[in-house]
Amino acid sequence: MGAVRGTRTGVAILGSTGSLGRQALEVCEWFADTHRPVALAAGGNIRLLHDQIRRWKPEVVAVYRRSAARQLRQWLHAEGSTVKVLEGGEGLVEVARWENAEVVLVLVSGLAALAPLVAALRTGKKVGVGNKEALVAGGPALRQLLKTAPGALVPVDGEHSAIFQCLMGRRHEVDHVVLTASGGPFRDWDVGQLQRATPEEALAHPNWNMGPKISVDAATLMNKGLEIIEAMQLFDLRLDQVRVVVHRESVVHALVGLRDGTYLAQLGLPDMRVPLAYALTHPQRRELPIGRLRLEELGRLSFEPPDPDRFPCLQLARRAAELGGSAPAVLCGADEVAVRAFLDGRISFLAIARIISRVLEEHVIMKHPTLDQVAEHYRWAMHRAEQLVKEGDEEVRPCRPC
Repeated sequence: MGAVRGTRTGVAILGSTGSLGRQALEVCEWFADTHRPVALAAGGNIRLLHDQIRRWKPEVVAVYRRSAARQLRQWLHAEGSTVKVLEGGEGLVEVARWENAEVVLVLVSGLAALAPLVAALRTGKKVGVGNKEALVAGGPALRQLLKTAPGALVPVDGEHSAIFQCLMGRRHEVDHVVLTASGGPFRDWDVGQLQRATPEEALAHPNWNMGPKISVDAATLMNKGLEIIEAMQLFDLRLDQVRVVVHRESVVHALVGLRDGTYLAQLGLPDMRVPLAYALTHPQRRELPIGRLRLEELGRLSFEPPDPDRFPCLQLARRAAELGGSAPAVLCGADEVAVRAFLDGRISFLAIARIISRVLEEHVIMKHPTLDQVAEHYRWAMHRAEQLVKEGDEEVRPCRPC
């Protein structure tokens, strides 16, 4: 695949046991001549992490759950392994700062990604980010950091990686950007069907292979709403400069509209290993052992507006973007709890949006929160959303079969 000579680049992968993390390790296997995982971090899946340690022999690992970290430490000690095992949020930060890691992939979910993301940027690393919540919730403080920190950020999210690539050298020419959404598994369902939607149905995404949280967000279109705010953060755009269209084929990942009325688009098969690979090798590209897009076989490419009545989460995200300040952090925190409650069978699919809306309405906006205050607002939103779930009125209960 066109090997590149020289010293191998050290890679830290935060979230190595998740869907994106496993795909990132697969890409590292393709690039074994030039890249080596030197640091791994996981939430609590220590059995898979143990297998990854045996395969990749990293210098250090971190486990967010402290009890799981202690168990892993015992296993490795019994085997005579010298791998350093860190724990908790501070462990994730140390992995992000690891001296021999030149590239850091932040792929953990939730706000746990924020502190290691900030640490990696401040340490001057090249950082590939596949976490939406940290970028969305970070607010003005994170946007300022992205402008001033010595580290370089490369988006891993498929749509933002596409925008990033289209923007190379053209930022001053941009009029707006267009994010494409597949529409998820429920794109043709009516409201009655959505009320009865099950977690299994929500997880059956038609085009992408993703983890449970992001799959449900794709089904509600919250995923696309978060991406609107993410694009504003990453590319310093106004809300009116970020548009969304439903594109069922998931071939056009994003478009950049230029001032002269023309568009630049990035096309490719729906495969997250492509943006992961680009984050590792940017600004170069390498040949990848994956399928190729054949334009003559596509037949057609369709684009349509999203339906705000059936998928209100998209509008909730726009509202949070308009409010600014702490509102995006509250949006993310409430969404995290509501999605988990739906997956656990405690609320209906449509109740996800209702709970998020209630939490947003009740929140008193702080216009310029620090990164520490962002975390406080996020936790408040999680707590309030959990209270609403436990109240369990008829509007949020899941439908039961007769």
